[in-house]
Amino acid sequence: MAERADDRDGLRLDRLHVPLGPALGDWPAGLVVRLALQGDVVQQVDVQTAIPALPHPPFWDEPWLRVVAGERVTHGDAARRLCAAHLDSLGRYFAVVGWADMAARARRVRDGALAGTDAAELSALARPLIRRAERSRALRWLTTGLGPLSAEHAHHLGITGPALVADGDAHSRLLVWLDAVGRSAAACDDTDVVDAAEAVGPRGRIDGPAPPSQPLLNALPGLLEGTEFACARIVVASLDPDLDQLAPAEVQGAAHG
Repeated sequence: MAERADDRDGLRLDRLHVPLGPALGDWPAGLVVRLALQGDVVQQVDVQTAIPALPHPPFWDEPWLRVVAGERVTHGDAARRLCAAHLDSLGRYFAVVGWADMAARARRVRDGALAGTDAAELSALARPLIRRAERSRALRWLTTGLGPLSAEHAHHLGITGPALVADGDAHSRLLVWLDAVGRSAAACDDTDVVDAAEAVGPRGRIDGPAPPSQPLLNALPGLLEGTEFACARIVVASLDPDLDQLAPAEVQGAAHG
């Protein structure tokens, strides 16, 4: 139902309450974002999570969790998981902006990475996808200026992953993912061992005071307020928080023995 409230132009407009998630295609599983809209502009944001207990560690973080636990993990294994994780995020990002063939392509390359495709072949598969996305004027026009997040503010929030490196908007975060895919695809055969100081997964540091997706969730209200409703999902997709990271710690610990 609608209610009345002042908008930023001093007019009295209907305020509509619209939930996004949790059952939404190309959306972080378990995330609910409740929006208060006036016209097509987001005025208020309430972020909620439904986090089930997991019988296993978060899939995308598994190599770095093993490193923190003192196990031997090669750079190649970590790079392969990182490459696949970013391709998984890119699949959602492309789907949300309406680029269905690129979403499908990103997911095919992701599946190849997880299936053990060697570094040379994986790089050859990823390179055209990266080049096409980087050169797309339509994609740049659609996503530039959405959800700006400076490195300073990201650091203040405790963000340690790609959103910190990007130091910018939804398009900047896309470019960081694309660059990471290219570098990690080329490193998939590296047999050197990952050091515990390098426990940085797809969303950030694994050994920090909070799961790396928590500060991404904390950033959402500030990034979404004032955004047009049609753009809200793009902003969420450009952060792509993994709510599996927020599962109860005792379950994760039990999974690691």
